[in-house]
Amino acid sequence: MSLETGERHITIFLVEDNRADVRLIQEGLKNSSVPHQVVTVRNGMDAMAYLRQEGEYTDAVRPDIILLDLNLPKKDGREVLAEIKADPKLKCIPVVVLTTSKNEDDIFQSYDLHVNCYITKSRNLSQLFKIVKGIEEFWLETATLPSQ
Repeated sequence: MSLETGERHITIFLVEDNRADVRLIQEGLKNSSVPHQVVTVRNGMDAMAYLRQEGEYTDAVRPDIILLDLNLPKKDGREVLAEIKADPKLKCIPVVVLTTSKNEDDIFQSYDLHVNCYITKSRNLSQLFKIVKGIEEFWLETATLPSQ
C-alpha cells in the first residue's frame, strides 16, 4: 500500500523472453491509473526461482499477477504454469497466459492447468496495446486480487 494515498501498489510479474514484447507491454501499462511495478524475467527457470525466492531472488516481491508467455527458454511456460498451480504457496496468484500461440492444444492444456485467462498476443501494435489495456482494466482495476 502507498502510505500517501492508501492505494495498494500492484506487482506485475512478466515472464517473457522477447525483449520487444517486454518493452511494448511495459509501454502499454505506462499510463495506468493503478500504482504498479513490472518485474520481468526472460526464462522459465528464473521465473520459478523468483517466485520461490531462491538464489539471486531471495528478496523478490511476491507478485499480485503473473503474465506468462508459453514459449520460453530453459523451462517452458506450460511447465511453469503447472508448477505454480501445484504449489500451495503460489497457486492463488492469478496467471494470465499472454502468448502468440493460437494452438488449441495449448489453450486446452493451459485451462486444464488452471490458468486464469489465456490471451493470444497480436503482432498489430494498436491491437497489442488494446489487449494490454484490457488486462489492466480487468485485472488491475476491476478484479479483486488476493492480498499477500
